[in-house]
Amino acid sequence: MSATDTFVHRFVPAENSKRTLLILHGTGGNEDDLLPVGRMLDPESALLSPRGKVLENGAPRFFRRLREGVFDEEDLIRRAHELADFVVEAVKENGLDASRVVAVGYSNGANIASAMMLLRPEILRGAVLFRGQTPLVPEKLPSLVARAVYLSSGKFDPIVDAENVSTLAQMFVKAGAEVTHKWQESGHELSRVDIDDAREWLARLA
Repeated sequence: MSATDTFVHRFVPAENSKRTLLILHGTGGNEDDLLPVGRMLDPESALLSPRGKVLENGAPRFFRRLREGVFDEEDLIRRAHELADFVVEAVKENGLDASRVVAVGYSNGANIASAMMLLRPEILRGAVLFRGQTPLVPEKLPSLVARAVYLSSGKFDPIVDAENVSTLAQMFVKAGAEVTHKWQESGHELSRVDIDDAREWLARLA
């Protein structure tokens, strides 16, 4: 059994790029949901899209939560390392450039991507975080120098508190990451403006 069989996933080889987008769905999504978004963000990159292993009333997630906005931190930490190990193996098995992996996460997917940045900073070159929030506060911040983070938040989001996501942005800045945070005129839903703005940012990321 391949090491990457630990996650149900989709892998789409690159057209003409050394970049890989790690696509991470929101609660209730799956490995297919955000592939079109990934392709809109970068038509040429490889796409690696795993399905979260945790089920909440039948809805796939990447880690457990105790209730809305309250995460099971022990499970979150374990799952973040598990996903990071999957990425390492997928990079090896598919001959990808380990230095060019960028996470693209929505909601729960954005939160597991943030946790990976904070716990396993060597895995990701950067992250596009749609409607993300603070997943955890590590005892010691890692060095995220030469890493880049794009946060896209909804001004009218009923789920993600503005103060919470601002804390996340500040934490990334303190860790040394290059941070861009945009507030969209929307709620928790993903909009075309989100995608267009993120595509422009990603095109500038070396």
